[in-house]
Amino acid sequence: MSSFALLLPVLFPVLMGLLILLFPDFDLPRPRRFVVTMALLVNWVALAPCLLMGEETQPLFLLTSDLPLFLKADGTAKVFACVMAFVWAMAGIYSFEYMAHEGHERRYYGLYMITLGALMGLCFSGSIVTFYMFYELMTLLTMPMVMHSGKKDAVAAGLKYLIYSILGASLALLSVFLLSPYGNGFSFAPGGVLDSAKVSGHEGAVLTAAFLMLLGFSCKGGLFPLHGWLPTAHPAAPAPASAVLSGVITKAGVLGVLRTLYFYVGADFLRGTWVQTAFMALTLFTVFMGSLLAFKEGLLKKRLAWSSVSQVSYVLFGLSTLHPLGFAGALLHVIAHSLIKDTLFMGAGAVILKTGKTKVKDLAGIGKRMPKTMACFTLASLGLIGIPPCLGFVSKWYLAQGSMAMAGVPGCFNLLGPTVLLLSALLTAGYLMPIIIRGFFPGEDAPALKKCEPGMGMVIPMMILSVLMLILGAFPGGLIDLFSALAGTVL
Repeated sequence: MSSFALLLPVLFPVLMGLLILLFPDFDLPRPRRFVVTMALLVNWVALAPCLLMGEETQPLFLLTSDLPLFLKADGTAKVFACVMAFVWAMAGIYSFEYMAHEGHERRYYGLYMITLGALMGLCFSGSIVTFYMFYELMTLLTMPMVMHSGKKDAVAAGLKYLIYSILGASLALLSVFLLSPYGNGFSFAPGGVLDSAKVSGHEGAVLTAAFLMLLGFSCKGGLFPLHGWLPTAHPAAPAPASAVLSGVITKAGVLGVLRTLYFYVGADFLRGTWVQTAFMALTLFTVFMGSLLAFKEGLLKKRLAWSSVSQVSYVLFGLSTLHPLGFAGALLHVIAHSLIKDTLFMGAGAVILKTGKTKVKDLAGIGKRMPKTMACFTLASLGLIGIPPCLGFVSKWYLAQGSMAMAGVPGCFNLLGPTVLLLSALLTAGYLMPIIIRGFFPGEDAPALKKCEPGMGMVIPMMILSVLMLILGAFPGGLIDLFSALAGTVL
């Protein structure tokens, strides 16, 4: 089957974004919101055939005789495309009321739609070259979202985001060049593309290149030491942009790591090597560091940003186990974190929009003023901590099981993983639960303030995301079976 069919969910959002950018009629809120809403929904119509087709596709075209650009609808692509498209749609609908107070809406929504197309191309990329092309395009399109307000701190944050992203992408591209002599082409394949005969005698060089590729793609996921952009960019961006930066854009880095480990270099080659040990150590350090810094942070959005640094590394840790249970736990946490963190950033945005309060210490009584918003915030917080039956509990359970069952690494890592995850969960409770407790129980001496709930256009997406997280956590069997089957194809 031609991979041209997979271009539909890529090209449709791009064309809609260009339409919004090029025609001044979309300066008017009503037609712009109608077009964005319909485009986000119709994109699922374009995506549906891609979810049903098989994996065998033909290249779009050849850059050279042996360098194809093509799209492929394997199981991993379908999972990430569904998650990204759904969360992107929820955040887009939420943003209508919020962005009315930010200005430059036509520019924001034009780039928002084009970025969705780039993300769909990223998910369905069938080769490392195609993946890199969409990866860089996504970076360039999302930088203006960080700089949207045009304020000095936002511009500085956008530039920092760009510099870190280029550094990470450059490491990944360098690794592609270094690995190319040792592989059978550039197309993703379960188990990797390395040729054992070509690698023989050059294992050290191949392992070094693999580590650089993992480190490069992990930059988007906020892995130490390339995490510095994330706690700077998230607070500077508008809340809807912060939501998708945390819930979706970081998953682009996760997808890059997943493709590297399981479809380009190969789990069998990396298992038991210093690359697996070093990468796993970085993920666990980042999990703990992000949670600790979130616990100490006083600004609400920056606290959530540090939380993202920690939580995305949960996913990277699960992938680094190279074990089916860890793999399943990682994909479960991809979904859990996307739903939860978008809800939390949306809740924070609603609070800031309606009260102007940005510091955690000023949020006493906010639950009485914004009960619907804070109910969603509370449910998402419980999911992030890992309280059953939320999906966050299920994902962390499988991550811990994968850690204890993995082989080939120093024995201390089998117990170190669950220990760090538990400490991080306690810190997560420490930086989220005080917001909720003081929000709903401010004390008898707290002044009575009138309610200031946002419109239903902001509340409903938060409700959908938080309730879906709870439902998937209560009935996770279908997801577990799906991700276990995916793990069986690559391990």
